[in-house]
Amino acid sequence: MNIYLDLFLTFARVGACTFGGGYAMLPILQREVVEKKGWATEEELADYFAIGQCTPGVIAVNTATFIGYKYKGVLGGILTTLGVVAPSVLIITLIAAFLSSFADIPLVGHALAGVSACVVAMIASSVIKLGKSSLKDAVTVGIFLVVLLLSLWLKLSPVALVVGAGVVGWAARRLCGGKAGEAK
Repeated sequence: MNIYLDLFLTFARVGACTFGGGYAMLPILQREVVEKKGWATEEELADYFAIGQCTPGVIAVNTATFIGYKYKGVLGGILTTLGVVAPSVLIITLIAAFLSSFADIPLVGHALAGVSACVVAMIASSVIKLGKSSLKDAVTVGIFLVVLLLSLWLKLSPVALVVGAGVVGWAARRLCGGKAGEAK
């Protein structure tokens, strides 16, 4: 199959199979991009998630763009972006057209509650997988715990947390003489 068509269709499938927002897309991206296609490593994907979080736009779209660009340049970035958003645009347009006619049906409300629970489980699964690949030493575990506590108790910008964690990781590398995040 043409690699550009494969990029578009893979990300269209990711976009079509994801409910619950960008974070719910992360485990699907991980499976498709890292495990099945090999277009990125676990570490690269974790970096794309982090950068996608602190750049303007939706994290899943940003991540898709980074992956496409890394793999096949500007055209790859454009195709992955279009692929991941096309299903959402189509589905949202259809839902908006018919929402008022089925929004009050109890079955729909119950189904959405089930989908919400599933999304939480998928995000938790993704967090566990990312933790296994990213938390490799005391420095990264410490950064994780501090950011977790700060994000739970203070209303800090995710950008500030990501930039602050990056600065701390860089400083730790400089002070320790090795690469933060690498097991020694």
